[in-house]
Amino acid sequence: MWWTVQGRLKNLRYTGHVDQLKTLVQYRRGESDLICRGGRWYLIATCEVPDPEVYEPVDFVGVDRGIVNLATTSDGTNYQGRRLSRYRRRQARKRTELQKKQTRSATRRLARRTQKEQRHGTHVNHKISREIVSVAQRTGRGIAVEELGGIRERVRLRRDQRATLSSWPFHQLGEHLRYKARQAGVPFMEVDPRHTAQRCPRCGHTEKANRSTREHFRCRRCGLAGPADHVAGVNVRNRGARSAWVFVTAPAPSP
Repeated sequence: MWWTVQGRLKNLRYTGHVDQLKTLVQYRRGESDLICRGGRWYLIATCEVPDPEVYEPVDFVGVDRGIVNLATTSDGTNYQGRRLSRYRRRQARKRTELQKKQTRSATRRLARRTQKEQRHGTHVNHKISREIVSVAQRTGRGIAVEELGGIRERVRLRRDQRATLSSWPFHQLGEHLRYKARQAGVPFMEVDPRHTAQRCPRCGHTEKANRSTREHFRCRRCGLAGPADHVAGVNVRNRGARSAWVFVTAPAPSP
């Protein structure tokens, strides 16, 4: 039964992907909404799908999140953000042009462009998180990320850098990784982010001078060198595998 402006309608037929229809039959809860968006009709339904049991990981995939590189894993996989940054700058220029016109048509186009930019950024994060979770599940590993909550309040930036930081989608990427990992039964955890880009994963030497530039890392003690984001991802993996996961899964001490 569907509620419409013309009253209640019954026995309306709809279709979708086979897996989606199967999920609706098994786990659908409460009422559903039928909406029209962009000339297409969508059925929005609430489904309570039970989470699979989380397995014991053999290791972790460390994920370092950034602005230039949206995500870099400890395996060396790099998801660059240059294309997304160019897209956001182009959209910002278009917004400025439309805002200067101050017409009703320009206002409508401005709203459509804003929604389009949000959808594009969400799509990029979905794609990255899906690939990372898939690799972790296939190899029996967990996922470890940096805990970056409150980073916008902790850092001080120049005026020309504020828009870049405000549009940095690190939180959304982290949430996508979290819920996709939960759906796949992949262990997920956040670790301490301090000095992950300055610590040598081989000898443990931590110094600001180890990262002379944004792209390169070179340990002043043992000479280990490599891409800085990859080194940070390795440090995140090590923190997840060596200490943090033990405390998360350890049984509560008896009184």
